[in-house]
Amino acid sequence: MNARPQFVCAVYRTLRRAARQDRGSQIVEFALSLPLLVVFVVGIFDFTGAYTLKQKLANAARESARAAASGPANDVGNSAGVPASVFDAQEVLVNYLDNARINDCGLRGTAPTSTDLTWTYTASGNGCPGSGVTLVINRGCVVASSGPVNVVGTCVSLQYGYQWRFNRVITLLVPGASYGAISTLNSTAMAMNEN
Repeated sequence: MNARPQFVCAVYRTLRRAARQDRGSQIVEFALSLPLLVVFVVGIFDFTGAYTLKQKLANAARESARAAASGPANDVGNSAGVPASVFDAQEVLVNYLDNARINDCGLRGTAPTSTDLTWTYTASGNGCPGSGVTLVINRGCVVASSGPVNVVGTCVSLQYGYQWRFNRVITLLVPGASYGAISTLNSTAMAMNEN
């Protein structure tokens, strides 16, 4: 009869030690999974930031296309300089970026290069990630085609570099890692020329 209580005491002590070890294992599991959880949370915020920026760039391109399409087209073929409608489109886009608190990379005041009915602005100053920003305004873009009739409009294309912030967190999982990726966000908008 004496053996039975000793057995129960031994089982009780073993269960008690296991319970203490279980608490310790929970802390270890949390410590191991916390960096992964932080990486996921930062990844979600980073992707959300990129998606929000893409939407703002799409809105800026659309407003710029509307401004150019509503401007006069009689000075577009002139080689005397930048037509008023193209200049207005650039100003509308830069003002939209400023109001949305997006770095315009020094796009304001930049002189474009032109070929036929297309003007290209490129800027990479003021701490812009990657290759900066590229704005292409095409005043002779074919918007729709119906047989022999082409509907001509204005196409605005915007390319903007996005620096992922994931690099700051990846070192939690892999201390020697470096992830300096920069993605280019593209937005295009079209509007039919009114004049």
